[in-house]
Amino acid sequence: MKLRLPTNLDVKNKTVLVRVDYNVPLKKVKNSWRVENDRRILASFETIKFLQKNHTKIILMTHLGRPKGKFEAGLSSEPVARYLTKNLNIKTSFVDDCIGEKVQTAIDQLPAGGILLLENLRFHPEEKKNDKKFARQLANLADVYINEAFSSSHRAHASTEGVTHYLPSFAGFNLQKEVLTLHKLMTQPDHPFFIIVGGAKISDKIDVLENLLQIADGVLVGGVVANNFLKAEGVEIHKSYLQDTPADLKKEGVNFVKLADELIEETKTEKILKDGYIPLPKILYPIDVIAAASPDSTQTQVIDLIHDMKDSTHDKNLMYLDIGPKTIKLYQELINQARTIFWNGPMGYFEKTPFRTGTVKIAQALAKASARTVAGGGDTVDLIADLELEKNFTYISTAGGASLLFLAGQKLPALNPLTIGTRKHYS
Repeated sequence: MKLRLPTNLDVKNKTVLVRVDYNVPLKKVKNSWRVENDRRILASFETIKFLQKNHTKIILMTHLGRPKGKFEAGLSSEPVARYLTKNLNIKTSFVDDCIGEKVQTAIDQLPAGGILLLENLRFHPEEKKNDKKFARQLANLADVYINEAFSSSHRAHASTEGVTHYLPSFAGFNLQKEVLTLHKLMTQPDHPFFIIVGGAKISDKIDVLENLLQIADGVLVGGVVANNFLKAEGVEIHKSYLQDTPADLKKEGVNFVKLADELIEETKTEKILKDGYIPLPKILYPIDVIAAASPDSTQTQVIDLIHDMKDSTHDKNLMYLDIGPKTIKLYQELINQARTIFWNGPMGYFEKTPFRTGTVKIAQALAKASARTVAGGGDTVDLIADLELEKNFTYISTAGGASLLFLAGQKLPALNPLTIGTRKHYS
């Protein structure tokens, strides 16, 4: 996929509308909302600085949270403008709407190289509906459009897809990095290539697994996702979390345990060669787990799933909440022999200290690995940041759902208009 990038000629001395992803966590401190994490903000800086050098008027627009089409004080983007100015030395003006006369006035008063952040797009219900009139109103604010919000590009919203019908449209530099990195994972990974998948929802990961299994050498599974594979293999999981099938998929007869079983069956003749000669299944799930009565319990025990595969003598109320020490060791050894690794999703209920070890150990192993390491997903990225390991990874994606859909081989509606060879005429 070749995306159109803006050149100096495209933007010089013009007004540029930039869709950013400043959907960042906010915390209320003394009656004032403050930005808690600026990772997504920093990701847009290469594009912003490029535009400033070309003396453009820069209009930034973003969504923040889920306000359901109406104003919500705790989801205003105004604290982000303050943060940009105060903490990152990027002087940023703010206007409390994203369309209308006051917005146009603020743009008229903006100097060349100046930055204006618009109010939360989702205060207008028309944004998520990809309303044509609303999209045109946004487009009328500028001469050129740049999408720097890969994490929102799987949605056909007014600010991601709609505006591209009315303005010359380009990809931001960070968006291009995201796409190129993920595309290389899908087409040119150095082998051995391992996927590490965890988290709570197998529904988010199943399409990625189906697509990447064709090129990956192995999959290491943890978290709630692993419970589907354990149950598919007839392993007793007691009261462990197991994602229920959404109502709309039940109508279609979707069963995630069955899908896990199908993946196991499809790959049962394929093997991972550990240490070059020990054959292991292509899809690996935990061989032992840390169990407890609940996520709030401090009383834990290790259950060996190899020797107790179908044991029903354990406490019926046990929940599997982290991968065990043998699984950690096995996964670490495979990580050490990999040349490319993609990680999405924690290995257990890492928010609670007794069940944090598996995820931390995997993160640390990846940070030390000689492989090309790519990580994505909110919880995964937050943990890497908490452990201060960000610089030890080859690439950390700022996107969540969009990256998974991309890796699943699906087309993202907001990327097509940015692709070389697509739309050139604007209405």
